[in-house]
Amino acid sequence: MTTINARSFSSVVSADALRTYVQRVYAWMVGGLLLTAVTAMGVASSDELLRLFLGTPLRYVILFGPLALVWFLSARIDTLKPSTAATLFLVYSMSVGIMLSSIFVVYELGSIAQVFFIAAGMYAGAAVYGFTTKRDLTSMGSFMAMGVIGLVLAMIVNMFLGSGPLDFAISILGVAIFTGLTAWDMQRIKEQAVVMYTGEGNAAKRTILSALGLYLNFINLFLFLLRLFGNRR
Repeated sequence: MTTINARSFSSVVSADALRTYVQRVYAWMVGGLLLTAVTAMGVASSDELLRLFLGTPLRYVILFGPLALVWFLSARIDTLKPSTAATLFLVYSMSVGIMLSSIFVVYELGSIAQVFFIAAGMYAGAAVYGFTTKRDLTSMGSFMAMGVIGLVLAMIVNMFLGSGPLDFAISILGVAIFTGLTAWDMQRIKEQAVVMYTGEGNAAKRTILSALGLYLNFINLFLFLLRLFGNRR
């Protein structure tokens, strides 16, 4: 279902259907984040697992595997069974947790917790704005989506330059971009609640896909804030 079509019918969605859809999306998102956190802390607490996942060629699977899962889930969501989509989302959450286990080695635990609450506050504010605003955020969202491409290119360039000022600028832009994307995605989710009338299976799959988008926004917002404010060991 396209955003244009969803917006055309969003006015007929009942308050109960909208509330149920948003609650389901956030339930999946929070569940994914909790699974990521538990996995990350579990791997970080074991030197053997850290060496296995991050100190061997398996690290390339951990690095690129989540990207493949996101692409597959997004591209095939209409043909997947709801149970398959759910399983892929949970596998993705665990794989991201393995990848993020390194932050517990690099940063102080108290600093990670502090940045997490900062990220949660900023994220909540952006989500509330996206849900309540009457302004059409489509153009802003498209601009932010293009900004992600520029952000990735800048990060690749800085891998070779190793510039501190550029790294700081990238982190600032990352926070701004993913805060904006959160507001945009929240507005799109509100508009797409019409899927609650298209059958339970389709609604379940779209719920998971929407949760994935919000999950990615939060993870990236948290990581860029950690680059800015995290205290290294």
